Amino acid sequence: MATVPPKRKEIYKYEAPWTLYAANWSQRPDRRFRLAVGSFLEEYNNKVQVISLDESAQELKASSMFDHPYPCTKIMWIPDNKGIFPDLLATSGDYLRVWRAGEPDTRLECLLNNNKNSDFCAPLTSFDWNEVDPNLIGTSSIDTTCTIWGLETGQVLGRCNLVSGHVKTQLIAHDKEVYDIAFSRAGGGRDMFASVGADGSVRMFDLRHLEHSTIIYEDPQHHPLLRLCWNKQDPNYLATMAMDGMDVIILDVRVPCTPVARLSNHRACVNGIAWAPHSSCHICTADNDRQARIWHTQQTARAVGNPNRAYRAGDDHQALIWDIQQMPRAIEDPILAYTAEGEINQVQWSSSQPDWIAICYNRCLEILRV
Repeated sequence: MATVPPKRKEIYKYEAPWTLYAANWSQRPDRRFRLAVGSFLEEYNNKVQVISLDESAQELKASSMFDHPYPCTKIMWIPDNKGIFPDLLATSGDYLRVWRAGEPDTRLECLLNNNKNSDFCAPLTSFDWNEVDPNLIGTSSIDTTCTIWGLETGQVLGRCNLVSGHVKTQLIAHDKEVYDIAFSRAGGGRDMFASVGADGSVRMFDLRHLEHSTIIYEDPQHHPLLRLCWNKQDPNYLATMAMDGMDVIILDVRVPCTPVARLSNHRACVNGIAWAPHSSCHICTADNDRQARIWHTQQTARAVGNPNRAYRAGDDHQALIWDIQQMPRAIEDPILAYTAEGEINQVQWSSSQPDWIAICYNRCLEILRV
């Protein structure tokens, strides 16, 4: 008789030995419930763990761990939903590092440094891995620049050389520190990217015409913008957030400079944003008042059932579904709110499993079915 796998729970929780900050889902079809998480320690000896779901035990477990000098400002698995590339993940901090995942050992494949003529290393604030062309990675730095790296990943059958990389181009992207970079799926998805920084602007670039850039938004008070995230289904929309701000700003690149929506229901500073991978009208935002909120349009609220329904997922975790209005009308309330046990500093929506979201708070990683 065939063994029936146990029914998955609604919430899985993993507690690390240290405070967690960076996290990312693996996209490989053979590693569906796998994430990488990075420690946040104010010292040179940080760690990265690979966490996987043990299906038989129905719990998250660390499958490997490796050293990382500084806290990772970002972790990202190679965007490979077909499993045709080497099993790679990248981290940013002092440098961009590319690692080859293994169990139990993960090894460093290459360290990418663009400061060849100086001992000074300008820290990397973030990076993005191009989904259309995984041989491209873009990094952002406090030295006002963005760098586009070309990778040689040895994915051709029969090649066994190590992963290597080179600088394709470097540009001064902002007047001050650059805090985030993200590739867009517009125009085929390879050449367009945007960045945000301490000058309070969102700027858009085209790799084919780097002599020009377009400012698509500037914060009215010139507050630094910390993060940006492109809509996964509609490349006309992106979201950003300001330092110490309680709003998430939704922009339409076809109508520059004027937000099409503000998500203003947060009661504390916003720490993270993530668009749904499967829908153009879902976005998850996290703040440090211990709530992660999933926003939907009214149409989606009807699709999930009774929009006035509320349910508890456990004694210390609450999820609410709300009925909201559709853009461009004001979005006043979320339809679902999940309360964590600490300040949420990371939210990640799984692209291969769109009904699962990961959050990090304190020492805990939780993955939630939404």
